[in-house]
Amino acid sequence: MRVPWTSLPDGNSRATCPNCGKGPKDKTLGVTITHEKGIAHCFRCNHVEHRDGLVRAGSVMPIILEQKHETLSEYWRALWDACDPIHGAAREYLQARNCVVPPKDGHLRCHAALKHPSGHVGPAMVALITDQVTGEPLSLHRTWVKPDGRKATDPPRLLIPNHRKQGGVVRLWPNEAVTHGLGIAEGIETALSLAHAFTPVWALIDAGNLKEFGPLPGIEALTIAVDHDAAGISAAEDCALRWIEAGAETRFIMSPTTKGDINDMAVAA
Repeated sequence: MRVPWTSLPDGNSRATCPNCGKGPKDKTLGVTITHEKGIAHCFRCNHVEHRDGLVRAGSVMPIILEQKHETLSEYWRALWDACDPIHGAAREYLQARNCVVPPKDGHLRCHAALKHPSGHVGPAMVALITDQVTGEPLSLHRTWVKPDGRKATDPPRLLIPNHRKQGGVVRLWPNEAVTHGLGIAEGIETALSLAHAFTPVWALIDAGNLKEFGPLPGIEALTIAVDHDAAGISAAEDCALRWIEAGAETRFIMSPTTKGDINDMAVAA
């Protein structure tokens, strides 16, 4: 049974969009909830609902949305500064997921008691998303975790609101570690599984960013850990073509399991 969006907490809670959602388990589509204004807005199809009725898809929003930040705002910079190098529950989570713990000077940290929009407070991994070319901080990616390798909340992963992530990467290894080769993946855990075989690695957050990830000066070889689904394969192929055209050696690593990734394979091993 579909849970009504009005019962969800404020924030970026995930639900199935009644207009473009495929089903209750589809977590790639959703609505952003703002109960104070009584509105749910799907950012994929622009479907809008009021508490007291429906506004047709594609219509003009009846409220002014908060301006989107092109770079990381001061509030979220302060949160990033308050995070620590990976330790405790976050380290145990990564080890339980058979991930390589990244170096301290990479852009993955942890927070011992981070609040989730659902009200849950607990340990979380916090990743800094920076522009793939300039390195400018753009956004943060948060994952609430348990030491046994499970996620702690639903949804377990959230980007911060009203910040750009397009064109961004998580530099799990710093720029200084990147010389002639680089490994990339959509997800953080997938990239850190790839790190067993190859470093340095970066995470691209999603298929959209992977698709648009372009050649960078000095990198002659690219290894892509491909999510084994239609979106992941298509994005990896588009990315690889762009790098091959620039003269870089490119290779794929992919789990044999459909809808899986190499972190799923590493955990099952």
